[in-house]
Amino acid sequence: MTQRAAVVGSGPNGLAAACRLARAGWEVTVYEAGPTPGGAARSAELFGPGIISDLGASIHPLSAASPAYDELLGHHDVEWAQPQIPAAHGIDGEPPALLHASLEETAEALGRDGDLWRWVVGPLTDNWDQVRQAVLNPPLGRASFTRIGRAAALMQLGSAGAMPASSLMRSFSTERARALFAGLAAHSTAPLSNPLTAAVGLAFGAAAHAQGWPAVRGGTQKLVDALVAELRSHGGDIRTGFRVTGVQQVPKRGRSAGRPRRWRVEGSAAHQRGTGEATGEPTGSSAGQQEADVVVLDLTPAQVLGLQGLPLAPRARGSLRRWDYGPGVVKVDYLLDGPIPWQHPELARAGTVHLGGSGRQVVASEAAANRGVLPGRPYVLLAQPSAADSTRTPDERTVCWAYAHVPNGLDDAGVARTVRLIDAEITRQAPNFRRSVLQRMIWGPAQLEGWNANLVGGSVSGGVAGLRTTLSGPVSALRPYSAGVDGVFLCSSATPPGGGAHGMSGFNAAASVLDERG
Repeated sequence: MTQRAAVVGSGPNGLAAACRLARAGWEVTVYEAGPTPGGAARSAELFGPGIISDLGASIHPLSAASPAYDELLGHHDVEWAQPQIPAAHGIDGEPPALLHASLEETAEALGRDGDLWRWVVGPLTDNWDQVRQAVLNPPLGRASFTRIGRAAALMQLGSAGAMPASSLMRSFSTERARALFAGLAAHSTAPLSNPLTAAVGLAFGAAAHAQGWPAVRGGTQKLVDALVAELRSHGGDIRTGFRVTGVQQVPKRGRSAGRPRRWRVEGSAAHQRGTGEATGEPTGSSAGQQEADVVVLDLTPAQVLGLQGLPLAPRARGSLRRWDYGPGVVKVDYLLDGPIPWQHPELARAGTVHLGGSGRQVVASEAAANRGVLPGRPYVLLAQPSAADSTRTPDERTVCWAYAHVPNGLDDAGVARTVRLIDAEITRQAPNFRRSVLQRMIWGPAQLEGWNANLVGGSVSGGVAGLRTTLSGPVSALRPYSAGVDGVFLCSSATPPGGGAHGMSGFNAAASVLDERG
């Protein structure tokens, strides 16, 4: 008998889980509260027809490294577009620090810190395929590519990766190297004094040298569209505009009494389709329910706790309540009259630009945001996909976005102040930036969470990077994709390997389903 899965949420993780189960012969339905699939990985014409802005991720070092996409997207039209320089860090009063695609070019530019860069990043670059498998695959169980292979690859990170990023930074003798590494490690959203934050910086550095930090040509939506096409090709169904409000156990009856329990997904829908097409066209139904053998939740702990009827044990419920979402962000989308007028032309060739001052200042600002204080000079991440992809606008205008790490749930007054701080950071490196801005759209934590409920308090990572998010998940260390209830699985960015548009949390969760259910 064909088994049935209900996947709640159509971000990259939900879609990757759905695709893997559908490819294994399961009957799969994905439920999405929004009008279109994609979660926070969507693109939109924010500033007019033909002007493509990414609502979430624009640059994809981990997506390009994803084993999930190796398997799922091979027959689909997703083109990775590489900027000339993967990333850069703006230095006050000096040329920027550059993360080149070439390990040697990066090391040469770091001068007397070049040998240390080669020593800590070089082995990861040389063994990148093993490293990416180890970092992105599940930590335990048969779903990993082998425990021996994982252990061998993780040893490449070594003691340097286990360190706090702030400690490894002190090993560099130049401010240029410290700032470059701080900007990479700050992708973790954790205080850089935390253990394992060095591993984030090392992995992102190695990714640049091994495969680049690409954008998706035509917008990140193309990645979502490819996952949707893959799901449809295996008979999967996506119901958009359907908000799941409850997951109820179906009572066992008759001959089915000895079988594993089944679940009923309940919710309300302004739009429902049963054809496998995510069109969002109304069908006149305002409520619905469907039974499934397994439910896979692309939801973070706060949304899981809000589901009606889910029989969570007190221990699991307490663990979900204690989940640390970490800082939020304030994001600003810009439409410019042309490329950003950078003072140093190297920055125009970088797909990602890190701002926020010296390495020490980045460490201080990340610590402040994590303890609930708005930094006077926040860490700012700016994505300019036009450095790699000229198709985002039909003319000389360009789009970019920037966000700053801020206290989770920052209020409107704090948002207004942060927007000024973001503009100030960009202007330090591009003095005429404000004159080039034609339009902007501001997203504070409240707006981000209102748009996508998984972005709790403006958190775009699903949780602070650390042992819990990279190894154990919200409920169980031994079963990181379990919700603590038989037949209910978790697959959001709150599960290993953590945040990003790589789809691996969903891909790994589906492997756990197949391990347990066959």
